[in-house]
Amino acid sequence: MIKRYLLSELLAHLDKKEISLLVGPRQSGKTTIMFLLKTYLEKKGERCVYLSLDIEADKRHFQSQEALLAKIALEVGVEKAFIFIDEIQRKESASLFLKGLYDMSLPYKFIVTGSGSIELKEKIHESLAGRKRLFELSTLSFEEFVDYKTNYKYEGRLNDFFNVEIDRAHQYLYEYLNFGGYPRVVLEEILHEKIKVISELYQSYIEKDIVYLLNVQKIDDFTRLVKILSSQVGEILNVSEIASTLGLSSITIKNYLWYLDKTYITYRITPFFRNVRKEITKSPVIYFSDLGLRNYANGTFGTLSKPEDMGFLFQNFISNKLNSKLSQTPQELHFWRTKDRAEVDFVVTLSSKVLPIEVKFKTLKTPEISKSLHSFISKYSPQEAIILHLGKEMTTAIGKTLVRALPYFNDTVN
Repeated sequence: MIKRYLLSELLAHLDKKEISLLVGPRQSGKTTIMFLLKTYLEKKGERCVYLSLDIEADKRHFQSQEALLAKIALEVGVEKAFIFIDEIQRKESASLFLKGLYDMSLPYKFIVTGSGSIELKEKIHESLAGRKRLFELSTLSFEEFVDYKTNYKYEGRLNDFFNVEIDRAHQYLYEYLNFGGYPRVVLEEILHEKIKVISELYQSYIEKDIVYLLNVQKIDDFTRLVKILSSQVGEILNVSEIASTLGLSSITIKNYLWYLDKTYITYRITPFFRNVRKEITKSPVIYFSDLGLRNYANGTFGTLSKPEDMGFLFQNFISNKLNSKLSQTPQELHFWRTKDRAEVDFVVTLSSKVLPIEVKFKTLKTPEISKSLHSFISKYSPQEAIILHLGKEMTTAIGKTLVRALPYFNDTVN
């Protein structure tokens, strides 16, 4: 069993009246977590009901709120109980359906899961305001991955492991960069089995999510777009160029990109700027939420071994770590590039404070400060700048700016 860090947060929310809404990409482990919660409650003597809209026999109970409540009452009566609803995105107007149930002041606590769903992501905040807490489950983080690979021997002490077992840590990093964090992929030991699993995951996403959500007739166009994006990780997104390459309209490309973001396949980071005329201010850069899926789309799944092939992939890895850490904070993640080709991989902002972060897929002997980072520091005078690399911590200074070279596993942003 792979332990998920989000489980403890969900356990703590079980005694809250709010709906616990667990969302994330297809097959990231949501149903597994749901069964763990159910088992935990049943061991405490609590009554539970599990229903899934992916199960044909269960679907008929969701024809109306009355039908669902009749099924629940049949199983556990009308006293306190925990109701698990899996794959709620299959229900039309899911958020309104849940809102109606919550507003009945029933004696039931609802724990609900949904895969990447436009209905859930776009309407739920309006329909369920004050009625739910949203939990987003990604594929395995690197830390969850390493905990599993080391049989939880260093649980809670991973930084010590990374600092002492440097070679093993690097091996795990290469493995994670190659295969990503889908639980089923991680659990397979043999390469061809991993390939079969990631292929099934990708096809399931296309056939069950994209065809359903977009009614896409030309699936080949959509998959070609994903392949193009997989080769442009960390690069500025040129919608017009992609549209021309695929022979599609820019509007269609933008629509596809929006759905990729909303279904947890990709996400975009916008530029940081204060001088509109000198800096690139409109086009974002794109990253993949799971590195294994990116590699599969790119045709390089499980085959990457040379450092020169992994620079942008490592940048995507760091982006995912930063994006996850900042998601529950008021801080924002950007990148910085000028028309003079100066660039900094990431800029974390909070009000007037800025933190530039450069990413180097190599072991530095001394803090190597690029011309671009020098330029950013000269222009904005941040209190601190960070260089993430494969080696150990070092510090230097440029004027009043402290420059810290940190190992990639360091908790970069406080």
